[in-house]
Amino acid sequence: MPEIMLNGPEGHLEARYHEGNGPNAPIAVVLHPHPLYGGTMSNKVAFKLFRAFADAGFAVLRFNFRGVEGSEGTHDDGNGELDDALAALDWLEHQNPDHGAVWIAGFSFGGWIAAKALMARSEIEGFVLIAPAANKYDFAFLDPCPCDGLIIQGTADDIVPAPSVQALAAHLAEGERDVKLALWKAQGTSSRNRWTSFRATSMATSPKGLATRPELFPGCPGVMERSASDGCGTASR
Repeated sequence: MPEIMLNGPEGHLEARYHEGNGPNAPIAVVLHPHPLYGGTMSNKVAFKLFRAFADAGFAVLRFNFRGVEGSEGTHDDGNGELDDALAALDWLEHQNPDHGAVWIAGFSFGGWIAAKALMARSEIEGFVLIAPAANKYDFAFLDPCPCDGLIIQGTADDIVPAPSVQALAAHLAEGERDVKLALWKAQGTSSRNRWTSFRATSMATSPKGLATRPELFPGCPGVMERSASDGCGTASR
């Protein structure tokens, strides 16, 4: 797993990169949770997302937002962090000029930045948002949602309440895109670390493939059978 320093808008960004399976492999950028509350690219959930994409054959990049550990710059309340994410995507696309589908993923604050990136870059074809902090951040800009994707939320998360994310997912599913919601039953904020069991061995097919493959969630039969607008998320783990 090469350690790299890529050029960001406010200086170097510390990153880790995994090469894809061939020149036409899909690519993905993974974004970590809030920098002011200890979020880094080494966060367990962000790392598991990174590994899931890598195991599925993606060329995948994770990095520290500006001001975090080895990355230069200072926190910018989401505006500069979006610029960081887009710079990371630029680097990844440059490294993989013949790449396949483009994905972005994020956890909590990183999920909000990932959602903003969807509207900034039309080439993004799929997304994964884990606990995207719909109770704290405004997602009204996703109108309509520009691509298919998956939202994952814990039912007992006391930092990001499940009803706020359910409402977000239902709104996004009102459009033409296939947006799925998976609810995971667990206890308290510690349930966030249980998402480290997340698997995505079928991601490499297509954005549509992510939204319809139940094997993304071993042990959760039926979790992906209905769209967010249908109230998907009754399966538990």
